[in-house]
Order: sequence, then structure tokens, then C-alpha cells
Amino acid sequence: MKVELAYGETGLVVEVPADRTTIVAPRQLDAVPDERAAVRAALRHPTAGPPLHDRVHAGQTVAISMCDGTRPQPRHVMIPALLDELDGLVPPDDVVVLVATGTHRGNTPAEIEAMLGAEAVERVRVVNHDARDPATLRPVGRFAGDVPVSLHRAWVEADVRITTGFVEPHFFAGFSGGPKLVAPGLAGLDTVLALHDARRIGHPRATWGVTDGNPVHDAIREIAAGTGVDFAVDVLLDRRHRIVEVFAGDLAAEHAAACHAARRLAMVPVPAEFDVVVTTNAGFPLDQNLYQCVKGLAAGAAVVRPGGTLICAAECRDGFPDHGSYREVLASRPTPAALLRAIEARRATVADQWQAQIQCRVQARARVLLHTRGLTAADLALAHLEHAADVSTTVHDELARLGPDATLCVLPDGPQTIAYVEAP
Repeated sequence: MKVELAYGETGLVVEVPADRTTIVAPRQLDAVPDERAAVRAALRHPTAGPPLHDRVHAGQTVAISMCDGTRPQPRHVMIPALLDELDGLVPPDDVVVLVATGTHRGNTPAEIEAMLGAEAVERVRVVNHDARDPATLRPVGRFAGDVPVSLHRAWVEADVRITTGFVEPHFFAGFSGGPKLVAPGLAGLDTVLALHDARRIGHPRATWGVTDGNPVHDAIREIAAGTGVDFAVDVLLDRRHRIVEVFAGDLAAEHAAACHAARRLAMVPVPAEFDVVVTTNAGFPLDQNLYQCVKGLAAGAAVVRPGGTLICAAECRDGFPDHGSYREVLASRPTPAALLRAIEARRATVADQWQAQIQCRVQARARVLLHTRGLTAADLALAHLEHAADVSTTVHDELARLGPDATLCVLPDGPQTIAYVEAP
């Protein structure tokens, strides 16, 4: 049986045995026929609260937060629709679009144009957030008990603040979108490190699809509520990254509704764990580097049996990536177990350690192999990972090694579909 995996921009077809394979993919909904019209309709008839037009007044400044280039948000649809709605209310010079990079690198001008379209870039100022530049940050207090919060100055000082994102299950924040476009998206490094420390990420409720009682999401939600968001827009996407549903209005209510819909769409129960699991990181742009691919590994780990095998197909065109310290963090200890002990002892004191922490936990559960064009076998060895030169061959070899009753699960879209073992 042939299965197409989301891999880079081209996909990857693999062959697996039909008699012992379970394929878990998102429930498919039809994409809306006119994406821009659907967003515009949500701005005028929101999920919760008054329309955007009633919340913005002449003379006000507006800041809009959007995902960076590692996320498949349809920015080229959402941002122009917002600008159209603001037209006549505030001049373009009083609007700034902030790329919510968190601790990621800023996007280049060419990337921003590709993300938004040339017309939108010409209409409005676009600024990359930089979590490490104190000159662009403004402290706003402490939240969730122990989190010192600083946010991008242009965001804090705007009269009207609008988040835009997309919602899917997130491996330790519960769901993406919504308040994450404030923090960690526009937060300073100290804030991000506190939100993502080993204690929070290691909490049993810091996992896929859980928002209430999740210490990561609870803190993020408190920061967004305490610092103020005037309007929010979130979308659900199909596997081709087309919009299937739009939610807008008051942040807490619209994001809760979007999470509820995303849970039905993207979380699928299975009866038991599997001996072998094939996963991906949902293709480009999500599988640009190994750092991001921890999401796909975590999705597979949710249903692989202890001692089983996890195979991930991810292009990793940007390597580890080259920027940041992820390579150095992974190579800093001889084994995943030793690295995990060191990270937990230090409570994740540098930005790349929380991803490494989760990767190490996955490796403690199963044998992990990666199929990639962007990293060599030697690169993967530094990360304590094995190389799968061919996914189909590796699957058949592992099933043969584990015995005639070994079972296989394939997650063609990786973290866009979260399989979980249904409680008896």
C-alpha cells in the first residue's frame, strides 16, 4: 500500500504493508470557496463580541501580530483582509504588522513579501520581533506568579492590538494560535524562558489538546488577558494549508471555539499503542529544521509503545538550523539520558533546551530514526538520532525485526493530526 507523506514542498510516497497498518489523518473539511471573503465576513460578524469596525476609531494606532515563516498561516489572505477592513478608519502609516518570531530568527524582506504578498508589504510597515533586543521591549509586569513579562514596544504602545494566527494541537501549549501571538510570539527572551522552563514543559498536562490546567497555556492566556488584546482572528486549515473555518472577535471566546473545532478535526483516538510509527513534521514550512521537527516526533511518541520504533520524514532544509544553539545543546552530552538530566537540573536556561528536553523524552521511549535531505548521517549522530536512508525499507526492516504481530501506524501529516490512545 502506498501512502503520501507531507515532506518538504514535494511530498514523499512510501510503501507499507496494508495488513498491519493504521493510517491516522485529519478529518477532511472542504476549504472555503473564497478565503478572503470568509475572513472579511468573520471580521464583520465575529464569533464573540462586536465587529472589528466598531472597535477601531479615527486617530488610533493599530498593531497586528502574525506568525513567522515557520508556520503555514495564510498571512497573504488574513492581513490584506484586515487592512481592507481598517481602510478609512486609520491611515496605513498608523498600522504596524509585527512578525511574532518568539525566539526564532527574523524573516528576510524576500520571505516577508512571499508571506504577505507585494501589495500588502507596500501598504503597511512590517517589523520582525527580536526577543533579544531590549531596546525594542517594554516591561509590563509579572504574571502567572513568576513570569517576568516584557513585550514588543510597538505592541504595548498601540491603541488597538489584533492577533492573527491558526489553531492546531500543540505538543506542550495545548493549541497554537490565539494568545501565543502575544507570548511567546512578541515576548522578550526572559519571558519565553520562564514560560518554557523544564518544570512547566514537564508537567503532565502540558501536552496536546489541553488548555485548562496546562501551566504553559494558563500562563500564556493570563499574559494576553492582562496586557490586552482588542481583537483576534484564528483559522483552521486543511492539509494543503487552505482555510476551512474562521473564528474572530474577543480573544478568549474565539480561541476557545477554535480549539474546540480543532480538537474534533485533528485529534483521533486509536485503540492501542503501535510497535512502529511513521510520522512527519507536516511538510514545508514546518519541517524546515530539526528544531521544529520535535513536534512531529512528539506526535509519533504519543502512540508508539515503549521500546518501539519511531521514524520521522522531515526535509530539514535549514539543518539544525544554522542559527541558534540547538546543535550545540544536543551535542553537549554523550547520550539523550545525560542531556535530559542536565537540562532538568538547569530548568532550561537557554532557549533551545526546551526542544531538546522533549526530543530526549521521545528518545527515552523509542528508537528514533530520521529521513531527511538537509542533514547527513553524521549530523544526526550528533543529535543522537539514527539515519533512515529509505522510509519504506526501514519500515519493513523494523516490522521484520519486531516480529509477525508487529503493528504500524502512519501519521502522514505529523502534528496536524494527533493520535491518542483512547481510555478503556
